[in-house]
Amino acid sequence: MFDAVFAPAPGALDTAPLREPEPLREPRAFEALVREIGEDGAREVRSVFWSETSARLQSFRTLALGQHRARFAREAHSLKSTARTFGYLRLATLALRLESTAEAIGAAELGDLLEQMEAAFIAAKAQESED
Repeated sequence: MFDAVFAPAPGALDTAPLREPEPLREPRAFEALVREIGEDGAREVRSVFWSETSARLQSFRTLALGQHRARFAREAHSLKSTARTFGYLRLATLALRLESTAEAIGAAELGDLLEQMEAAFIAAKAQESED
């Protein structure tokens, strides 16, 4: 048997909006975190997540793609992990997409993906404040 890895064709990266988007969040994720570290700790950590994610999304807009592909991948990996911790599924999925395409993504595709990530972040934060 052969193991083969195929790279996407140039310009073929899937940064189109998700056809069937994941739910914004897993409702029980925060409850699980509360059980692990307590309500005060969970709220404090979530507050840091909102602040750091906002700053990270803003920094993505200031980085030159050609010079910072590895940083895009690292930052997206961190965002994916923390978003999953809090159950923000759509944001985690989009961050994974950026992480996995950072080496080959084009500027226009990156712009589209960042818009989707920002929209997912805003929607998740708005939904969270409704609770």
